Amino acid sequence: MPDLDRDLLIESDLWQSLEDLEAVIDRALTAGLAYVTKEEGIAFLPECELSLVFTDDAAIRTLNADHRGKDKATNVLSFPIDEEADPFGPMLGDIVFAYETVERESRDLGVEIRDHLTHLCLHGFLHLLGYDHIEPDEADKMESVEVAILAQLDLPNPYEGTVPLESLD
Repeated sequence: MPDLDRDLLIESDLWQSLEDLEAVIDRALTAGLAYVTKEEGIAFLPECELSLVFTDDAAIRTLNADHRGKDKATNVLSFPIDEEADPFGPMLGDIVFAYETVERESRDLGVEIRDHLTHLCLHGFLHLLGYDHIEPDEADKMESVEVAILAQLDLPNPYEGTVPLESLD
C-alpha cells in the first residue's frame, strides 16, 4: 500500500474542540486507501500526499461560490489535482471541511461528530479519486464504496438516516 502523507491546516479555532482530529482523519484515510487499493484496484504512486483544511462556514461558503457557483456553506469540498490519473499521485488534492455545518449535521443525524467527519473525509477522498454522485449510477457506486469502508470501521450506513445530507452535493 502506498504511503499517504497528510498535510493538515486548521484555519478555524472551532476545530480545537475535537481533540482527536488527526486520529479521526488518519483512521478514515487509512481505511479508504486500503479499500480502494484492494477492492477497487486503484493504483497509486509509492508516495502520495493530500491536504486537509479545517475551516468554518464563512470560508467554505466563499470557496463554494467561487468554484461551484453555489453561494452557501457546505460540509466538505474536494479539489482533485487529476481525478483521472493512473496511477494517482504524488499530489492527490485538497479536502476542505466547515466546522459549523459538520457539527450541525452530526447533531441533526444524532451521530458523534467524529463518525460524521469520518464519513465526510472518505467522501472527500473518493472525490479526489474521481468518484462522483451527479448521475444516479455514479452516486450508487460512490455510496456503496463509502458504506463498505464505513462498515469496516464499524460505522453505520449514513444514507439510511432520516435526515438527508443535502450538503453532499
